[in-house]
Amino acid sequence: MALLLNARDLSKSYGSDPLFRNLTLNISEGERIGVIGPNGSGKSTLLELLAGRKQPDSGEVALRKNTRLAYVEQDSRFPPKETVREVIRRALERGGVSEEEKDSREAETLGRAGFADLDVEAAALSGGWRKRLALAEALVADPDILFLDEPTNHLDLAGIQWLEKLLQGARFACLVVSHDRYFLENVATDVAEINKTYPDGILRVRGNYSTFLEKKGDFLAAQAKRQDVLENRVKIEMEWLRRGPKARATKAKARIDNAHALIGELADLNNRSRTATADIDFQASERKTKRLIEVIGLRYAFDERLLFDGLQFVLTAGTRIGLVGPNGSGKTTLLRLLRGELKPLSGEIKQANALKVVYFDQNRPLNPDLTLRQALAGGGDSVIYRERVIHVASWASRFLFANEQLNQPVSRLSGGERARVLIANLMLESADVLLLDEPTNDLDIPTLEILEESLVEFPGSLVLVTHDRYLLDRVSTTVVGLDGEGKAELFADYSQWQAWVDKKGSKAKSSTNTPKGSAEAKQPKKLSYLENREWEGMEARIADVEQGVAHWRAQLEEQDVLRDPKRLAECFSKMESAQSDLESLYARWMELQEKIG
Repeated sequence: MALLLNARDLSKSYGSDPLFRNLTLNISEGERIGVIGPNGSGKSTLLELLAGRKQPDSGEVALRKNTRLAYVEQDSRFPPKETVREVIRRALERGGVSEEEKDSREAETLGRAGFADLDVEAAALSGGWRKRLALAEALVADPDILFLDEPTNHLDLAGIQWLEKLLQGARFACLVVSHDRYFLENVATDVAEINKTYPDGILRVRGNYSTFLEKKGDFLAAQAKRQDVLENRVKIEMEWLRRGPKARATKAKARIDNAHALIGELADLNNRSRTATADIDFQASERKTKRLIEVIGLRYAFDERLLFDGLQFVLTAGTRIGLVGPNGSGKTTLLRLLRGELKPLSGEIKQANALKVVYFDQNRPLNPDLTLRQALAGGGDSVIYRERVIHVASWASRFLFANEQLNQPVSRLSGGERARVLIANLMLESADVLLLDEPTNDLDIPTLEILEESLVEFPGSLVLVTHDRYLLDRVSTTVVGLDGEGKAELFADYSQWQAWVDKKGSKAKSSTNTPKGSAEAKQPKKLSYLENREWEGMEARIADVEQGVAHWRAQLEEQDVLRDPKRLAECFSKMESAQSDLESLYARWMELQEKIG
């Protein structure tokens, strides 16, 4: 695979503390590199350096000639009053796409992204659809490398699966910063972690997230073994140095120098081995009541659209409900109903007396003008947690904030840091029920793991809205699935809900393919007989060609193929041919779809 981008010895600092030093990374054709690391390690900064949006303090980024880059930020924003069609047209102009190609490229890209109404205002779309549009805007110019910064934030589960499929079949290389472990498992060909634990500041492993965890474990075990050996050798050398060896002898001088080198290596290793994690532990009340909230026959509609009807479940101590469903299906609305902010059209929500409910808002309403000290402790210098007075500096350090950050404004905090502030505030309240709306956005994987443990051990009840499938499987005892069309069902886990969704989809599909002669089976009159036949077999043909693309892509990753230049060239040629066939099929599919109307 040809090298597209080579970054060597990159260093970047903000203030006195460097994000990373002498970091090296390269990107080759067909690679999908997942980038992980603690909050504040410089993942987003690295993407901006590689994309040329920022300049490194030192080092260089070399890009292959004529390589096209595309970048999708964490938050997708569009100018007011600009339509979906206009966003894509602007991207086509910027990418220098010829007039003859514009219509087909626009139709293919927006069709694959799932857009039906192209004249809707882009800024008025939901967060998930703005993210889809940002991805379509990046893809329409046919990039060679796509940079994605937390692309699964704001996407619903269906949107994440759509993105996974898109990336798995893509021709371009991709560098994606993500904390979504299932996403990394399904998409990544390589995983790279930026962390000061590693001698080079980064550990890159060929394979998906599971493979990375195995190799990381091996690396850390070897590093720990080296640390033990060094400690023993340094102990011996320190005792020798204390005896005051005569430095006039050449051998003695060499041993003194070697001893100091060993001491320096051990100090560096000890410094890199220190890792800190947020200390998350929600307070539960001492309530003995078992039934906390009872939902009976709940019905609610928004803008005359029915969200759910006849919904029923009971929250008892130890019940952990995961809410799933497409964007706009009513997940956040249900949380607001449980809080008492909204009133149902019919049905009833019974709460235990003096119920203590704590709510995490996905919009993270923190006053940007407050300092971190004020955001954590109000106007005081301490907080009260579990009946203990804790100084604000100690409380801040529990959530990985340094003392010098206490007087900085909240507006300078990253998304992950703001999430930690909100979690810190929630922990000060004792709760019977936790209502958590997308608490995982921007949190790094170590913090996610601590959050998971805390939620599993929480003795009260919780209702969780999240697009993090790993968190859902790890935490939920029950899954409530909303379909966005007024129906809701209870499931044992996320996988069971996904099977239900797939079954519904297949039923809907089969209902459109009713036997010949029925009114529903008749194709629109705008298609000719031959076009009807073509349309009927289009989906199967696309699936076959997609399978072919995946096959040749897999062949390109086989070691014996990579070692044989002739086979490598042959496989690459066949994959490109299959990809070209696939694009032609999608273009033809869009032509027929437009005729159908």
